[in-house]
Amino acid sequence: MAKFLIVTADDFGLHESVNEAVEQASRAGVLTAASLMIASPASADAVRRAHTLPGLKVGLHLVLADGLARLAPGLIPDLTDARGHMDDRMFARGVRFFAVPSVRRQLEAEIRAQFIAFAETGLVLDHVNVHKHFHLHPTLLEMLLRIGAEFGLDAVRLPKEPLWFSQRYAGWLAGPARAALLRPWLGVMKRRLDAAGVIYNDQVFGIAASGAMDESTLLDIFARLPPGATEIYLHPATRSGAAVAPSMDGYRHADELAGLLSHRVRAAVGELDAGRGGYRDLRARRARGGA
Repeated sequence: MAKFLIVTADDFGLHESVNEAVEQASRAGVLTAASLMIASPASADAVRRAHTLPGLKVGLHLVLADGLARLAPGLIPDLTDARGHMDDRMFARGVRFFAVPSVRRQLEAEIRAQFIAFAETGLVLDHVNVHKHFHLHPTLLEMLLRIGAEFGLDAVRLPKEPLWFSQRYAGWLAGPARAALLRPWLGVMKRRLDAAGVIYNDQVFGIAASGAMDESTLLDIFARLPPGATEIYLHPATRSGAAVAPSMDGYRHADELAGLLSHRVRAAVGELDAGRGGYRDLRARRARGGA
């Protein structure tokens, strides 16, 4: 099986320091994609920059927890506080998504609003993923696929991380435990994506080392890059930690940017026998009989 590599920056639009990092890394050539937080404070700046970066494939990073909603709080009172902020209590939110019809209606409205806002940017939709991998939730995934189909959705991130990486960066106990917990949900997700004709990656790197995807970590991945379609996602920025977002206090954003700009990383990417790009490039390659 041939290799294909997608290197994505998540949280595009969260902060101008993130947008600056995305622009730098895209122009340097390692970063090939970014996932846009369409309702975040610096989203307009991100869109402006994206239009000047023809090599950058941009997708929608749906935010349904730990972030700002697109709709006004009065329209989705069960999803946000009075400031329009959604908390990060994902288990409680997930139970309500499943069990409460009025909450599901508000969730559908917010998902649709974020898709509409992305469409209004004039950017081509490369992919969709969900902040904190919340699309593992079956109810949310069903809405994502159904609503997304109206907006040309044809690629979604599958949060399936190789066990060796999870063990190395999350720990020998935590890695296998996480893999066992996610396995049935990943199976459900794959079946639904296949049924919808939506493509996805074979593996992803970035979960176990979230906020710490520095030069050495990237080189570690490239040394063992598996066959098939691999997505590596990062959170680069020119500033780090709480300066970018309060919930990211321990994130080493600047180290991740340094990794993307590293001459050693750029050389390692150049030596890979792999196609590169975004998910639309992956779909085109598969149509030609590639990865």
